[in-house]
Amino acid sequence: MLINFFDSQGVVHKEFVPEGKTVNAEFYKGVMDRLLKRIQRVLPAAFYSRHFFLLYDNAPAHKPASICQFSKQKLLQPLYHNPYSADLSPPDYFVFPKLKIKLQGLQFANVAEIQEAVTDELKKVQKEEFSAAFQKLYDCVKAYMYANGAYFE
Repeated sequence: MLINFFDSQGVVHKEFVPEGKTVNAEFYKGVMDRLLKRIQRVLPAAFYSRHFFLLYDNAPAHKPASICQFSKQKLLQPLYHNPYSADLSPPDYFVFPKLKIKLQGLQFANVAEIQEAVTDELKKVQKEEFSAAFQKLYDCVKAYMYANGAYFE
């Protein structure tokens, strides 16, 4: 499993969940700690001003009180979207489909080869594609708000 954080310029942080590991609140808190250290290193202005937000899908690991408390303690700005709203989740409409298309039909000897192939494909994604994905998110959110949360196409 891939956990991937990106902005309109590209991948900020990614990590693979170790085989057999469950992504629960405790594990996710560790991911968030590593993400914050990465943001501090590569985006120091955003880190110190806290001029960024995290768009969470509805994964169970994002919802526990301990994660909400952790986010508040670290001055994070989480945004949540409604369940079953794949059009509001850039990984679902942009990153993961792109990876699936590129890796479809390939054979791998082991998990390390898969991780290497995924990493290589992520590096090939152009900055403009990330920017376009965020523009699509912005357009979808506007349409969602205009429809008062009702279904729209």
